[in-house]
Amino acid sequence: MSRSSEAALPPSPVTADDLDRAVQLAVTVLREAPPAAWADKAGSLEWDCWETVEHLSDDLFAYAVQLGPRKPPLDGNVPFVWESRRPGGPSNAVHADRAAGPAGLLQVLEASGALLVAMVRTTPPEARAHHVFGVSDAEGFAAMGVVETLVHTHDLAAGLGLVWSPPADLCARVLARLFPDAPQGGDPWLTMLWATGRTELPGRPRLTGWRWDSNVRR
Repeated sequence: MSRSSEAALPPSPVTADDLDRAVQLAVTVLREAPPAAWADKAGSLEWDCWETVEHLSDDLFAYAVQLGPRKPPLDGNVPFVWESRRPGGPSNAVHADRAAGPAGLLQVLEASGALLVAMVRTTPPEARAHHVFGVSDAEGFAAMGVVETLVHTHDLAAGLGLVWSPPADLCARVLARLFPDAPQGGDPWLTMLWATGRTELPGRPRLTGWRWDSNVRR
C-alpha cells in the first residue's frame, strides 16, 4: 500500500476498549493521590478534586443511561435529577459516600465507567441518542467519555500533584471523532488540551470557549 493511500484511510473508530483503557489508566494514577489533597482545587476548575471525580463519574453515568432506553431520546436527556450539593458545585445525579474515602470515590468512578463501557458494547451501531453538542451514536458517546476522562484527569493531576500523560493513539482517535477541525500534525494530547480550553499551542492562543461535535458524520 502506498503512503498516499495510507493517508487516505479513515481514522480508526473509538471503541469500548478505548474507553475502558482510559478509565483504568485514570483510576490507576488517581490511586496515588495523597489523601489530604482531595479537598484542593482541580487545576483551573472551581471544583475541588473530590467534586471533580464525582462530576466525571456523573458524565460517564449520564452517557450510559442516555443509550439505555430501547428508543433513546433524541430531543433531551433521560430525566434523572441532577443537583449540586453546594453553591457553585457540579450538578450531578451521582454522588460518592464521603465516609468511603478516596478508595470508595474511585470505585464510584470505575463503576460509572464500566456502565458506559457495557452500553457501548451492546448498543446497536444504528442507535442514536441526544447530546447537546449533536445527536450521536455509541462510538460518539465512547469518545465523549474518553475526552471527559482524559481531560478531567489532567485537571485532577494538577490539583493532586500527579503526573498524567495519556497515550497518543487514544488521543488521536478521539480528536478525529469529536474535534475534526483541530490542528493536525502536532502532539495529540497537547492538541486535545488546546481543543478543550486548557492550554495554548504555537500560534494558537488558549480557547476561552469550546465544544466538540458529537454528530455522526458517516
